[in-house]
Amino acid sequence: MEWSDVRIFLAIARTGTLGAAARALHLSHPTVGRRLRALEQATGQTLFQRTADGFIPTEEGNAVIALAEQMEEGALAIERRLAGREQNLQGTLRVSSADWFGAYVLPPIIDEYAKAYPHVDIEILTGTRLFSLAQREADIAFRIVPFDSPDVVQRRLTRLTYGVYVAMDSPEPIYGDGTDFRLITHDTSTGQFPDIAWLIESFPNARPLLRSNNRNVQGRMCRQGIGIAVLPQVVGNQLAGLRRLDLPVEPPSRDIWMGYHRDMRRLQRLRAFIDTVANHIANAPLRLESP
Repeated sequence: MEWSDVRIFLAIARTGTLGAAARALHLSHPTVGRRLRALEQATGQTLFQRTADGFIPTEEGNAVIALAEQMEEGALAIERRLAGREQNLQGTLRVSSADWFGAYVLPPIIDEYAKAYPHVDIEILTGTRLFSLAQREADIAFRIVPFDSPDVVQRRLTRLTYGVYVAMDSPEPIYGDGTDFRLITHDTSTGQFPDIAWLIESFPNARPLLRSNNRNVQGRMCRQGIGIAVLPQVVGNQLAGLRRLDLPVEPPSRDIWMGYHRDMRRLQRLRAFIDTVANHIANAPLRLESP
């Protein structure tokens, strides 16, 4: 049994369709279908029930998913270990972060790195999804919470400060009140946001009007005059048309964590990127508060 066929089996089990599995594996739809049929013929088992809604694992298919995932972890460990020993400063480096971090923090870092290492291709992966370091969806990730995997090497990179912003021509809201003002808040379904809770408590009479999971959207809505927003200062201070309020109490700050899989620690293009990040954060203006 070939690992490549098992990989296709897992992709179909996770996505539910041949087309989605093909896109995930960067293969053609007919190739995925053909390889699945070959796997089922080789094992003598029907691994999926074909339905109008997609492919559902049969009892036999469900019975081997855990074993297939063990094979996957072994194959990925080999891939990471070999990649981690690669010494050439070339190839692709995948960087995962929140959207605002990718838009407002990473650009000068990427510029410096690209000039120093022009043969490395850089891929920036942003959004609310946590890309897997174990599966090499990303080589390095930046997050506002610590990593929970023992296989991830992590460090607290810096302390992130927040500010409260209104549109440049907006009147001044009263701290502890907020009457006649509206609030721009964050989607909290993906986790806790102490700055958002602080904003609501600090302007109790302001009406929450708009919620978004994108800090850039929040900032632009605030600039439009829609409401009060709390933003990372590295975002709010760079958005023209916003005014940061001088308040008696500042919003709570948060740590920024940087992490990568331990098997990748000897990858030279990754080591060079980590050094570039550390050097930039150490010398950057204090829109990011250094630890």
